[in-house]
Amino acid sequence: MTRTNGRDKEGKEREIRRACEAAPLNLATTPVGDQPSPAAPLTNPGVGSRAAMAGTVPKLAAPRPAAAGPLPSQSLRSAALAFAPSARRFRVSLAARARSPVIAMASAKEGNGAVTKRTTLHDLYEQQGQSPWYDNLCRPVTDLLPYIANGVRGVTSNPTIFQKAISSSNAYDGQFKELISAGKDAESAYWELVIKDIQDACKLFEPIYDETDGADGYVSVEVSPRLANDTQGTVEAAKWLHKVVNRPNVYIKIPATAECVPSIKEVIANGISVNVTLIFSVARYEAVIDAYLDGLEASGLSDLSRVTSVASFFVSRVDSLIDKMLEKIGTPEALALRGKAAVAQAKIANQLYLKKFSGPRWEALVKKGAKKQRLLWASTSVKNPAYLDTLYVDPLIGPDTVSTMPDQALDAFIDHGTVARTIDANVSEAEGIYSALEKLGIDWEEVGKQLEHEGVSSFKGSFDSLLTSLEEKGNALKTAANL
Repeated sequence: MTRTNGRDKEGKEREIRRACEAAPLNLATTPVGDQPSPAAPLTNPGVGSRAAMAGTVPKLAAPRPAAAGPLPSQSLRSAALAFAPSARRFRVSLAARARSPVIAMASAKEGNGAVTKRTTLHDLYEQQGQSPWYDNLCRPVTDLLPYIANGVRGVTSNPTIFQKAISSSNAYDGQFKELISAGKDAESAYWELVIKDIQDACKLFEPIYDETDGADGYVSVEVSPRLANDTQGTVEAAKWLHKVVNRPNVYIKIPATAECVPSIKEVIANGISVNVTLIFSVARYEAVIDAYLDGLEASGLSDLSRVTSVASFFVSRVDSLIDKMLEKIGTPEALALRGKAAVAQAKIANQLYLKKFSGPRWEALVKKGAKKQRLLWASTSVKNPAYLDTLYVDPLIGPDTVSTMPDQALDAFIDHGTVARTIDANVSEAEGIYSALEKLGIDWEEVGKQLEHEGVSSFKGSFDSLLTSLEEKGNALKTAANL
């Protein structure tokens, strides 16, 4: 990555650091800049917590909505550079140097003398090779800066996240009014609002993307949930989003429905990086891996190093459903297995990952620069308050994986998470739990199908609800303009 080393730039970055250290979680009034318009037209083709220890880094507050004003794109990158960790500090060591909760953090000085506070998130990546991502996005996007400073290395979004962000904030009103005045309909306006947020977030994470040579620093945006059962529509939507976002560190999210597994292969074959979402079973996960490998082989590219992917394997929702089934069975054996299904299945999925990304087929792709499709643990917040609030993070730590966390899980892990390699520990126990659940009548394939249906329906509901709200708001603006 090329950087300007002039005094003016260094002075500006020092000012940004000092201002953010003085009030690291109070960036709501910082405006977000307009990104350059993509060359392509925006036409959608298918469209239980422990107490915090004294002296620890404060819990991260959720972004606060605020009006967005103009700020040049380069300012976003300058701000991100000021927060981004240097490559030397993020040299991964897979040796497990921490076997107890790592909470109190030292401060490290960068070359320019600025102090960067360390958290368990830094140790998670440096010591165990797992990338912590943040499962949320809203305006002002610069609210992500303290998260980056605290060790977050990527962002995931989905239709529900944007529904909450846009419907609960006035930060989108100015751009929305301009779009409606320009004759855009509600859905076209929605995509322009989303694309701006994704572009701005990509700019903030670009230094991490550059320093890791494209291994990290991604921001994910999902195709329309209305296309979850439309193979070719999903392919066209993914191509369109990739083109209009026009950022190297964007992941296009595609659901792992039966209809969209072939879409994954075709999109990967077109050289587009993909976050495969809504994976709830080991069987479907294997189909997703095969689609990725098939896509790489079909791409015809001599250099595969810039085509990457993550497979988002959902965790807590599995326990939410299976726990209900176990309570209905009601035997002591069944009740004793509550809260164990999700992590057990995830550990088995990781064993499949190790198997599939080895051997002659994979080695042939590695010679062309191919990178493994990393497992991403999603749905990491605890739904049952009786469970430890790091239940879906602590047991799933290992190299070349990602854990995307919403605020609840992120706060909990920073506060009292344990940094230790756990993903391949007690695998035989996990297999025993998996088998015991089958013997009790739990059909893992049916569980996966039900959760997939619920996930797609939830995202569709959020998407449709937001479009209805935008249509109503747009009609009201048009009526007011005609008065």
